[in-house]
Amino acid sequence: MAPKTPVIALIGSESLMGRELRDIAATSTPELTLKLIAAEDEQPGALTRVGDMPAVVGGLDADSLAGARAVVLAGGADSSRKALELLDADGDTAVIDLTGFAEERPDARLRAPLVEGEDESEDDAGARVHVIAHPAAIALALFLRRLHEHDPIRRSVVEIFAPASEHDARGVQELQQQTISLFSFQNLPRAVFDAQLSFNLLPRYGEEAPASLEDTELRIERHLATLLALPGEGSGAPLPSLRLIQAPVFHGYSISAWVEFDGNPGVEALEASLAAGSIEVRTGEFEPPTNVGQAGQGGIAVGAVSVDRNNPEACWFWLVADNLRLAAENAAEVARQLP
Repeated sequence: MAPKTPVIALIGSESLMGRELRDIAATSTPELTLKLIAAEDEQPGALTRVGDMPAVVGGLDADSLAGARAVVLAGGADSSRKALELLDADGDTAVIDLTGFAEERPDARLRAPLVEGEDESEDDAGARVHVIAHPAAIALALFLRRLHEHDPIRRSVVEIFAPASEHDARGVQELQQQTISLFSFQNLPRAVFDAQLSFNLLPRYGEEAPASLEDTELRIERHLATLLALPGEGSGAPLPSLRLIQAPVFHGYSISAWVEFDGNPGVEALEASLAAGSIEVRTGEFEPPTNVGQAGQGGIAVGAVSVDRNNPEACWFWLVADNLRLAAENAAEVARQLP
């Protein structure tokens, strides 16, 4: 008889990130067995599904977490705090954090298996707390390390256009409600962004916003610096100058990157060197990738590669990634690597 698949407790199964992980667990191999646990804004006892199988959402207590090989944090701060308090009393269960709540813990390790080499993944697999790197940092690390491996990068400048879904369903709902309110000449809801996002681009949020765009930008930069420094192919790519902009889109990161090389090998050579692993390349005969077209897809897509007209040693690149899928697939891979 084959051994039973370890159970992974998912806290926040109705969050956008939790739903993405549920989809991966139901459709990918090797499979993951999920036990759904309610976060602070979810109702214990609710009936839902994981793939084609019915599932009941349990309450967050010591009994519900008992026996789990790992606990995935995909809810809010309150449920993450409570889960960690319960698990610290246990001491054995691994934690996979998709929220960043546990990032400052001394036992936390920043993880991105799609970027890590095999040796790093094996070394980190036995860690207690695994914090999944920000999806924009993962996307850029995949891209920059692959480029640097074949054609050394001198410097780069990156603009990241963030989706509303980075703030879970409440961000998506506020963007939707702002759009409806604009057409009906009503006051705009501002609980998430404290500014008009609909039909707009934001370099920062309003003063009353509960989160700061600048803090997220610093988190992406910090995570990217760690991922670029990992040993292995493409290690040592220089950290780009980076700017984060809030875009009026529901899902998916779009990234404009300017990269200067020690010696530009040309568009065709760059496209050929990029096309590997988790990177899909759209060459010139195809339409550039879009955040809408990338929805539900893993990895990243790169296209619209062109030489800078004013600097022959530099090229422009357009990257897209499904922020939810990219983070969730890295979390799923960490769960599969656990001893």
